[in-house]
Amino acid sequence: MTKIDIFSGFLGAGKTTLIKKLLKEALSGEKVVLIENEFGEIGIDGGFMKEAGIEVTEMNSGCICCSLVGDFGEALRKVIDQYHPDRILIEPSGVGKLSDVIAAVEGVEKDLEDVVMGSFVTVADAMKCRMYIKNFGEFFLNQIEYAGTILLSRTQKMKQEKLEAAVALLREHNQKARIITTPWDELTGAQILSAMEHDHDLAQEMLSVVMAERAHAHHHEHDEHCTCGCHDHEHEHHHDHDHEHHHEHDEHCTCGCHDHEHEHHHDHDHEHHHHDHHGHHHADEVFTSWGVETVRAFGEAELAGILDALEDEAMGVILRAKGIVPCTDGSWLHFDYTPGEQEIRHGGADFTGRLCVIGSKLDEAKIASLFGV
Repeated sequence: MTKIDIFSGFLGAGKTTLIKKLLKEALSGEKVVLIENEFGEIGIDGGFMKEAGIEVTEMNSGCICCSLVGDFGEALRKVIDQYHPDRILIEPSGVGKLSDVIAAVEGVEKDLEDVVMGSFVTVADAMKCRMYIKNFGEFFLNQIEYAGTILLSRTQKMKQEKLEAAVALLREHNQKARIITTPWDELTGAQILSAMEHDHDLAQEMLSVVMAERAHAHHHEHDEHCTCGCHDHEHEHHHDHDHEHHHEHDEHCTCGCHDHEHEHHHDHDHEHHHHDHHGHHHADEVFTSWGVETVRAFGEAELAGILDALEDEAMGVILRAKGIVPCTDGSWLHFDYTPGEQEIRHGGADFTGRLCVIGSKLDEAKIASLFGV
């Protein structure tokens, strides 16, 4: 029997940290396969997981929705056939919608024997919930609404009243999920796993909701060849901008992705269609990624200064940066960045240096110049 758990969470929330903790403290006796779906050209986290001896399948094909419709399902079947794992952990892109992931996994599960849906977990940075709801609500709230368990990260850095306000804000969007507020260092992996497993019934309820919504959307869908819903009413909309995927833009959406909507030039007028109250956008309509491989060596203080400079709005709305680069002292530096927070640590070497920056309206030339690559 293979159990499939989904770990969603917005960019930089701490999904990888949580998964490492569970693998070490709660799942060491199980045969586990991790499937990642990275948004961006350069996959970074896969290397961290391989150091721990975990099999990782990375798919760097961009939009989570489009990935899941095609190669994701095939990859999932292949993993099950080849490895027969006790448990599969799926870590979708930080800008993926949890409902899309649930629907894609369910599509595989119903066709395979001895496969069961496990937990739907969302990791949320307690210090950034309000900001993400305001600016990227369509994506962030989807992950909150469909979670059976919500694990708040970085709660140890918050005052009690701020933590209470964050929980109250999340409760407005999910009344039933178990919300874990205790700092992770104070919990064992077994305790966290127990909390997740306890909410299996709720996860099944969420699955029912997702599939009912999919059936409703399909009933209203005019493009019969797409199973993900990302092309709803597509033939009604004619986009005249450069974009690999021709999806709809709803300028009245509350997701905040059009705070900078002057960047989207539409040479047409069209009606707006909603299947839910957040609108229908997809990751690569709103988010972009910049990634390079580099042999350049960085000083640790120099790298810290570069990460500080990512706060400059002239670079764009940078939500996440991560990488593995050579250090001037001969070692290797691994770094992570989210707004207002950075971590640089010494780690193992990689085949070459790699950088990845994810955000909205990125000025790639300025970012490349900042890193000197």
